[in-house]
Amino acid sequence: MPWYPEVAERDHDIQDPTSPEKIRELGERMRLGPESRVLDVACGRAGPAIVLASSFGCRIVGVERAEVFADAARRRVSEAGLGELVEIVTGDAAAFPLEPESWDAVLCLGASFVWVDLPGTIEALAPAARRGGHVVVGEPYWRKPPPDDHPEGPETFVSLEQTVERFEQEGLPVVSLIAASQDDWDRYESLHWRAVEEWIAENPDHPEADDLREQGARYKQLYLRWNRDLLGWAIFAGRKP
Repeated sequence: MPWYPEVAERDHDIQDPTSPEKIRELGERMRLGPESRVLDVACGRAGPAIVLASSFGCRIVGVERAEVFADAARRRVSEAGLGELVEIVTGDAAAFPLEPESWDAVLCLGASFVWVDLPGTIEALAPAARRGGHVVVGEPYWRKPPPDDHPEGPETFVSLEQTVERFEQEGLPVVSLIAASQDDWDRYESLHWRAVEEWIAENPDHPEADDLREQGARYKQLYLRWNRDLLGWAIFAGRKP
């Protein structure tokens, strides 16, 4: 079967429940500029990298394991005229060499699974940030405790307060929090629905079209029945003292 995100996120400029305006706000809060070096791990189709490079002139290395997304990222960077500022590396972010204190900002937006969970991600990325720089993670959190029968399990995430504590327990005071709005969430999720339906219409005889439709339906139900009310998402920036 086609890799679900390849189909479902083909129309996403940014593959998270946020917006270009909020990514620019993140860059302002981190005081990025032409001298800044930024690492974006699991960068997807390079949406945030393009926004930050075009807005602040910073140099960015994006690392993406999925070839289809890495290829799309390079194409989009080229079309934006940012080839001198943004480099895309195809590879597993978990295996990318993280030189100590080499980056002004280290980003992992919506991909803490690369290092299993949020604590593992913070532990992996913090040494790579220079002093005065930032470790930035986009991460879900529970707005309110989920019921025990929630399909993903209540242990999957923690509350907003506990998410911030996970940074600060690692010596990274959270100095910026940029939360997804309901509109951000609805746009992010419904773009999945449209992309899946259009792909099925374009490929009605594909042998696995029904499987893709069923997978999309499960995610849609999960959002509408549970997560639209229960789950938040935010970009957390911890400053390295």
